[in-house]
Amino acid sequence: MTTVNVAAPQDAQFLAPNQIVPLLIGATIGEVERELVLQTLARCDGNRTRASRVLGLSVRTLRNKIRIYAASGIDVPAYHD
Repeated sequence: MTTVNVAAPQDAQFLAPNQIVPLLIGATIGEVERELVLQTLARCDGNRTRASRVLGLSVRTLRNKIRIYAASGIDVPAYHD
């Protein structure tokens, strides 16, 4: 399986949808979801409660995803005060 880096550029929030979609082509839904979760956690300074609200997930679901990512060796943003 080929790993696709779906990390969006820092200015991606200013891109139109037709500019974002090409960045995602070739990525699996799981890869896109993982990147979205990790980017949201980073923007929420690792605050799981806030990130879960932004993502529309329960805190439990988010924690389960984080546990799976960490077990796979993926760096997960830590909470920062």
